[in-house]
Amino acid sequence: MYKVLFVDLNQHSREKIPYTLDWNRAGFALEGYADTSAAALSLCGKDHFSLVAINMNEAQAEGIELCGRIRCQSFVPIILIGGVSDFQLARKAMYYQVSDYLPDPLSADDLTASLLTLKHKLDSALQADHHAHALSSSENDSSAQTNVIDKVKEYVEEALHQNITLKEISNILHFNCSYLGQKFKCHVNMTFNEYLLQQRMEKAKSLLQHTDMKVYEIANVVGYSEMDWFYKKFKSYTGVSANEYRKMISITA
Repeated sequence: MYKVLFVDLNQHSREKIPYTLDWNRAGFALEGYADTSAAALSLCGKDHFSLVAINMNEAQAEGIELCGRIRCQSFVPIILIGGVSDFQLARKAMYYQVSDYLPDPLSADDLTASLLTLKHKLDSALQADHHAHALSSSENDSSAQTNVIDKVKEYVEEALHQNITLKEISNILHFNCSYLGQKFKCHVNMTFNEYLLQQRMEKAKSLLQHTDMKVYEIANVVGYSEMDWFYKKFKSYTGVSANEYRKMISITA
């Protein structure tokens, strides 16, 4: 069961869907409640939550600001609930890597579907963590070091759609981040960030060539929520835009 911190910035909405939904059936449990941004940040710092759900309704600007403040200290998944559908707010939500943005009118089915999608992602990440933990071993043994590097690569492959940092992987494997970074570069002949970029771009190239997925869908699959950033990285890596690359592939096929 994944722990949820529910933040209600619209304090007159205690009878709305978020409180009547059976969160447990979706694999989540309401373990914390806050009615101000300050209280939410305090709880995030004290306890480990798997999800922060923010009911912003008439406090959308405050809700978006809270997302930014949470991102300064954590990459915990965030779902925004309530308020009007607004393109600029949606862009800011994407910038802060919000998992979902559910404006009014909100239905229980919409929220349940969003939670089930997030649960699938959390389950996948948890499975990857377990695999990595199982193969953490002596850093003094050369073969063990190679095995650890392989697990770093496996983790990257399984969590490519998520925000990935070497620091998080180092914590999972119980290694010093700088030490693991040096060992990774020694074994792979490139830095971790260079390797991560390579894997994302090669995956994007493969999807452009072998699927009919839209470019923004491919960007999400390889871990980019900001389209401009994905376009910039892809063009820098291949020399052409994603759309140009797909056209070139179709011509040569």
